[in-house]
Amino acid sequence: MNPSPANGPLKNIVLLGIGHTNAHLVKQWISEPIAGCRLICISKFPTATYSGMLPGTLGLQFSEQEMRIDLAALAHHAGAELIIADTRGIDLDAGELHFCDRDPIPFDVLSIGVGSMPVGWEQHSHSRLLVPIKPMQTFLQRLESHLSDQAMNPSTDDNTPLRVAVVGGGVASVEIAFCLQQRWQQREREIEIEIFTSSPHVADGMPMRSVRSIEQLLRQRGITVHRGHRVDALTDTALRTDDGQSYGSNGVIWATGAAAPPVLARLGLQTDDRGFIATSKTLQSLSDERIFAVGDSGTVIESPSPKAGVYAVRQCPILWHNVNALLNRGVMQRFEPQRDFLKLLNTGDGKAMLQYGWFTAHARWCWRLKTWIDKRFISEYQFDSDFDGRSKKQTVDDPSEEPLSCR
Repeated sequence: MNPSPANGPLKNIVLLGIGHTNAHLVKQWISEPIAGCRLICISKFPTATYSGMLPGTLGLQFSEQEMRIDLAALAHHAGAELIIADTRGIDLDAGELHFCDRDPIPFDVLSIGVGSMPVGWEQHSHSRLLVPIKPMQTFLQRLESHLSDQAMNPSTDDNTPLRVAVVGGGVASVEIAFCLQQRWQQREREIEIEIFTSSPHVADGMPMRSVRSIEQLLRQRGITVHRGHRVDALTDTALRTDDGQSYGSNGVIWATGAAAPPVLARLGLQTDDRGFIATSKTLQSLSDERIFAVGDSGTVIESPSPKAGVYAVRQCPILWHNVNALLNRGVMQRFEPQRDFLKLLNTGDGKAMLQYGWFTAHARWCWRLKTWIDKRFISEYQFDSDFDGRSKKQTVDDPSEEPLSCR
């Protein structure tokens, strides 16, 4: 613990949610703790899941342990306090974070990084078919349990394939479709996977050359794409699109674009028109300069960027600098999102689709590059726990429980 400064008590730096950007602050704290401050980490889950490795873990390319960060070990190594709790709101006048089942925590600096949820999932939460991709910490267990139950359901014909729909046409949906097919290869019962997107193409945001390659690969794998219509209803046996068509299904993976999680509406901070916290380019809330919103949780109003993990990673050094600057009355840095970045799409077969600028490739070396990047990134946050006094950082070779809730 950092010693208290001579002129006052310790200040509280509180991290609400330990996504990419907030996790980086914890890592920095290990080697550069801020004098006169204590670090408090708040999470609904005891682990964090690295989104870049989720499809590969679904496809049995990695173990679940490889994609997870043990938050207790990370916080212990940083000398930080970890609290597993669900947040009820913020009292800005008192400078306190309030909870459903514990006393408030005062903050001098608060960084919010609670991620996002898929758009529209809550409208269909009554359906037994629905498996939202988030929270990612429980997605694989929920999906495996659901599909196993469906496969063993005596009311279904063992000789017919399981039909699984992936709703959403972004890169994440495509990766989920490819990797789920790979996961199911050794099962006795076959599986048919369909993608439903309201867009005319899958993988929006990628160049058409890459999109055409992805769509051709989907056809080769027998993955059907239904495009140009939204899914507007789910029953317990089928989904319906807005043109009136109905499709029988054994499971619906909801992997649409980002929507604000319910907790953000409870905080009482200014938001954009989608419910994400409105910030300046310094990542500070427009409601209160003591509060930062990072990753998917915040929207820089002057220069909004897509809700993608790469931007959360790019915000890491900005957040670290600006927290220090706020405490020491220094000069703030501004976050300027880059226009383009390297994209690597896992196709589930030991290959990946790489796209950067004009260049596109689909090969094993692309998957090895993606794996090396992902493992190198997450290894920075993974520690073997030894709470008798030591935590040992995990290493990576070169390429080759449910949350608490307010009721």
